[in-house]
Amino acid sequence: MMSYEEFTQKEAALESKPFNLDRVCTEAAEIVRFQAESAGLHVEEEHPDVRNVNLLGSELYLKKILLNLFSNCIKYNKPGGAIYTRMRELEHTDDTVTYEFFIRDTGIGMTQDFIDNHLFEAFTQGDNAARSQYGGTGLGMSIVAQLVKKMNGTIQVESTVGEGSSFTVVLPFAIDHDPPAAAEKTPPAGDLRGKRLLVVEDNELNMEIAEFILKSTGAEVVPVFDGESAVNAYAQAAPGTYQAILMDLMMPVMDGYAATRAIRSSGRPDAGTIPIIAMSANAYAEDVQKCLDTGMNAHISKPLYKDVMLETIERFV
Repeated sequence: MMSYEEFTQKEAALESKPFNLDRVCTEAAEIVRFQAESAGLHVEEEHPDVRNVNLLGSELYLKKILLNLFSNCIKYNKPGGAIYTRMRELEHTDDTVTYEFFIRDTGIGMTQDFIDNHLFEAFTQGDNAARSQYGGTGLGMSIVAQLVKKMNGTIQVESTVGEGSSFTVVLPFAIDHDPPAAAEKTPPAGDLRGKRLLVVEDNELNMEIAEFILKSTGAEVVPVFDGESAVNAYAQAAPGTYQAILMDLMMPVMDGYAATRAIRSSGRPDAGTIPIIAMSANAYAEDVQKCLDTGMNAHISKPLYKDVMLETIERFV
């Protein structure tokens, strides 16, 4: 995964591109529902005024904010708990609009001291015993704070120990008065039945999302969690066992670049032809080029979009 230092260096510029808010909400909700239901949680959504909203801003940043918040609410919830989400329009002018994104969980909660002094630090555990038991807040909440700030927004947190937490993010956007016409393209078939894919990803949440997307199309997924395990899984299988490899880049033991080089230079009959597709939050031109130079066939940016992921895989398998 990207380190905090790499994140703050890479995510310096705020992009301003056309995007559709409906699409972001729908795709984030699809991922969240799967994760929550897998954890035995109930999800309730409310965003009635989001209909064909075209904006200018960073779709990627917004989706990262939402998924990191949702992930936190799932991770620190209770068995049989719930997550409630609401989005509403706060202000609207001729050229701008401000939205409030509200997420509440019924989880273990946090002390006020933890919120004030530790919540938005990278990889903190704090003195809250329950959160220490679950491993702290990781990098997600520090990324949320950084992205909200870059988007000229605000975040507020309220919590009661033993009862749950709520997160309120307010973000301004420019209205896109001339949105691009919908691309005339054939949607992915979404049928990977009979295909076996080796998925290499060290983040448990990202692995679950990738498996959910791929298994919903009928694909067989073989998961491994570091580059060395990927090389071993490839080497121990008969040539042609895997129709493609989806490769995370930043992993322990052996990163995705080294694993790709090892596979390409293995001398096996399909070493030069098996599709290797990078999966990474690093989506700048130089990052994509480095993947191609290493021997990968394509690059998919995180957070994962179902259509983009399937379109890319179907180009090669």
